[in-house]
Amino acid sequence: MSCSLSAVIITKNEEKNIGKCLEALSKVSDEIIVIDSLSTDKTEEICLSYKAQFIKRPFAGYSATKNHGNSLAKGDFIISIDADEILSEELISNILEEKSKGFPQTIYRFNRLTNYCGTWIKHCGWYPDTKTRLWKNGIANWEGSIHETLSYPKELSPTHLSGDILHFSFHSIEQHLNVMNKYTTLMAEEAFNKGKKASMFKLIFSPLFKFIKKYFFQKGFLDGYYGFIVCVLSAFYAFFKFIKLRRLQQINNNQ
Repeated sequence: MSCSLSAVIITKNEEKNIGKCLEALSKVSDEIIVIDSLSTDKTEEICLSYKAQFIKRPFAGYSATKNHGNSLAKGDFIISIDADEILSEELISNILEEKSKGFPQTIYRFNRLTNYCGTWIKHCGWYPDTKTRLWKNGIANWEGSIHETLSYPKELSPTHLSGDILHFSFHSIEQHLNVMNKYTTLMAEEAFNKGKKASMFKLIFSPLFKFIKKYFFQKGFLDGYYGFIVCVLSAFYAFFKFIKLRRLQQINNNQ
């Protein structure tokens, strides 16, 4: 017996991505809910062309915004996809097969394959980037202020479906740097509020270990030039987080 499936997406100025995302989702879902954080581009127009339920509200954090969308979902199951993600044809086929059987499992997960500046990154610790994104309505919710995670009963074990979520992350290195600057600030503030410290040892060696792990042990070198860039910027991510945390410590000590 077939079950109904609601798709929930959050957006802000996603006119470059949202069309392809919705095109794929429309093949598997019975309802599309978009929670939009006051976009000023053509995001709304594109979403409405796919008959999506489009709700505008100020951004209240990733978890809270996604959970609001989940609360509006009428389907028996929910699938959560980001605006810069697309379901692959293989994944669409497997979701439809499970749907035709009434989704015999309670919760599902998929691999995510990321496209970075036009290159598919299959190493660097970026693949398989397994994500739990489909579940029975009412049994899960999002938690976390920065990198949100799906919380569900511990006794449940997600069933893995083959096929990928295709993630079109960064179209340029400049875009990556801008996002990295934003998130390292947020993570430093979160760490500071939790009382964590940034020692000189961490400041010096954490970025170095991060690069060695990603480039050599996780075989980032097999992804060529952009694999190298990903590994270098991953190291700088750790470096920026710790120098910002250390700066917050210095400001606090001088007060």
